[in-house]
Amino acid sequence: MNAQQRAELLQTLKARFDKHPKRHQGIAWPDVLRRLEASPDKLRSLHQMEATGGEPDVVGHDPRTGGFTFCDCAAESPAGRRSVCYDRQGLESRKEHKPDHTAVDMAAEMGIALLTEAQYQALQQLGDFDTKTSSWIETPPDVRALGGALFGERRYGRVFVHHNGAQSYYAARGFRGCITV
Repeated sequence: MNAQQRAELLQTLKARFDKHPKRHQGIAWPDVLRRLEASPDKLRSLHQMEATGGEPDVVGHDPRTGGFTFCDCAAESPAGRRSVCYDRQGLESRKEHKPDHTAVDMAAEMGIALLTEAQYQALQQLGDFDTKTSSWIETPPDVRALGGALFGERRYGRVFVHHNGAQSYYAARGFRGCITV
C-alpha cells in the first residue's frame, strides 16, 4: 500500500466507525487508530477486505490484549469473494466446472480468518446480514472430515447455519472474515 491508499483506507474505516456506533459501543476511534498505525501488515489485510467488498468495521475489543476485532460488515457476502468452494480439498474433488478459488485459501492469502459459527451469530446481533446471500464459515474438523462445510444466512427474520458439500459453490455464496489488530 502506498501512502495515499493507506490514508484513504483509514478515512474509510473512520467514516464507517462513526456511522455505525452500535457495532463498537465503548470503543474510541483514537485507540483503534493507534493500533492500526502500529500494524501495517494488518492494514494491508483490511485493505484487501475493503477491496473485495467486505466493508470491515470494528466489532469487538479484547481488554486483556488491547486488540480490536474487525469483521466484514457488508450487508451481503462480499461480492469479490463469491463463487468459491470451501477449501482446496473440496475444489480438487470437483470433476468439472471448478471455480477459481476457495474460501479458506483466499482468507489465508488475505491474512484474515473465516468467521466461526459463534462470530457469525454475534455479527448477526449487530444487524441484518446475508439476507440475499450466504457465507461460508469455519467448519469443525469432524464435519469437514465427512465432506461437509458450514455456511450461514439470515432468512425469515432468523439466522440459520446450514451444511453443504465443501465442493459446492454458488454465485450468492462467499465468505466473511475477521482480523484482530
